[in-house]
Amino acid sequence: MKLGFIGLGIMGTPMALNLVNAGHTVYVSAARNVPAAIQASSAIQCPTPEEVARNAEVVFLMVPDTPDVESVLFGDQGVAAALGGGARKVVVDMSSISPMATKAFAQKINALGADYIDAPVSGGEVGAKAASLTIMCGGAPEVFEKVRPLLEKMGKNITLVGGNGDGQTTKVANQIIVALNIAAVGEALLFASKAGADPAKVRQALMGGFASSRILEVHGERMINRTFAPGFRIKLHQKDLGLALQGARELGLALPQTAGAAQLMQACAANGHADLDHSALVKALELMAAHEVAKA
Repeated sequence: MKLGFIGLGIMGTPMALNLVNAGHTVYVSAARNVPAAIQASSAIQCPTPEEVARNAEVVFLMVPDTPDVESVLFGDQGVAAALGGGARKVVVDMSSISPMATKAFAQKINALGADYIDAPVSGGEVGAKAASLTIMCGGAPEVFEKVRPLLEKMGKNITLVGGNGDGQTTKVANQIIVALNIAAVGEALLFASKAGADPAKVRQALMGGFASSRILEVHGERMINRTFAPGFRIKLHQKDLGLALQGARELGLALPQTAGAAQLMQACAANGHADLDHSALVKALELMAAHEVAKA
């Protein structure tokens, strides 16, 4: 198929390359410099999102935030300018953005004679490179089935949750769980270290019990080894928790633990750590304790 991919960051680049490697013709556009790996591939570079959409049957988006999606879709030389008047195209937004805005975007895209799927992902850079992402989808079943074979080139656990916006709602729920687990692992390892136990051995012991989790396995190791190179940046997780708390206000919900995790990430950002991996949330706890889980 002729595909488009807009957004070539840490996640978008390997995702686009997986589509290229599957044999598709992929038109790409990036807000900044096109990564070397994309330049070395058969992907065709386009100057604008409009040009990408004009050439592609299905257009994928993987950009940071709600305003970025709105700009790519409806801004000057955006995707919307190339929709309608021919074969019905599909827009698949794999960014993590506002569920409410997603519903509005889908309505506008539908009105232009195209289909829309929201398909945010979980799994980080590792999952993007391995094509093992979890993909949470919202949209019409027949449109989902049309793009499912393409999603399978980027992920393993692919679920149609419901209508437009439901994929984004699922991603927000995912980010709540991940954030609270990171905070829990950080507190546990900090407690163990301050008490004089070896946090590496504590983690090893916990991996065999009911407290075992992917977060303890991967991010617990990062906390101990002090390896905070970004797989998923704190500032992006901050954005996702902001979506959760905004949605909670609109729904009349209290999410106290989510609010606490958001404040820990805010403390990290205030101390210059916004571009570190979200496992560096532990640094906020360490600041309050005047103690580090482990020394670098």
